[in-house]
Amino acid sequence: MNLKQRMAAGLLYTDLDSEELAEEHMQCLEKLHDFNHSRPRERQKRKTILQSLLAKCPDDFYIEPPFHCSYGYNTYIGEHFYANYNLIILDDVKVEIGEHVLIAPNVLLSASGHPCHPDLRRHGGQFSLPIRLGNHVWLGANVLVLPGVSIGDNSVIGAGSVVSRDIPPNVVAVGNPCRIMREINERDRVYYHRYLKPE
Repeated sequence: MNLKQRMAAGLLYTDLDSEELAEEHMQCLEKLHDFNHSRPRERQKRKTILQSLLAKCPDDFYIEPPFHCSYGYNTYIGEHFYANYNLIILDDVKVEIGEHVLIAPNVLLSASGHPCHPDLRRHGGQFSLPIRLGNHVWLGANVLVLPGVSIGDNSVIGAGSVVSRDIPPNVVAVGNPCRIMREINERDRVYYHRYLKPE
C-alpha cells in the first residue's frame, strides 16, 4: 500500500519524506500565493486560479482572500458557495462541501490530525479522515471542524464551535465540544435574529 492509499484509508502515515507530496504541496502554495496576492478587482483571476487548483469548483462561488489549503485536489465545492476571510482547509484527504454553503471568517476544516500517544507522533505519525458539509450549511466565525466529521443539510454551527462529532441535518449546534442546541423550526422563518423580523 502506497502513502496516498494509506492516507485515503485513514491509516497512520508520515509524509515527512515524501518528495511527491512535498512537490504537490509546493504547487498548491504557489497558486495560493497568486490568489492571495491578487488585487481586489481581479475576481476573474482568482476564480480561474481556484478552478485550476480545486478538485471541483463551480461557476457560482466566492472565496475571500486569504485562503489556504494543503493540496487543493481533495477539495470539492458545490454551487453557490461563499467563504469569508481566512478559510483554511487541510485537505490531505477528501473535503466535500455541498451547495449553498456559507462560511464565516476564520474557519478551519481539518481533515488531518495526530495520535495522542507521543510514541505514535515521534516520527511524524498522523491520520486523515474525510470531512463532509451538506447543502445549505452555515458555519459561524472561528468554527473548527475536526477529522472525519459530517454536518447534515441545513444545519448551522454557532461561532467558536469545535465540531468533533457528526451533526445531523436541520439543527443549530454550538459549543466546545459542539452539541445540538435545538432543531431549526418555523420560528426561524419568522425571526432572522433573536426578535428581528424581515420588513
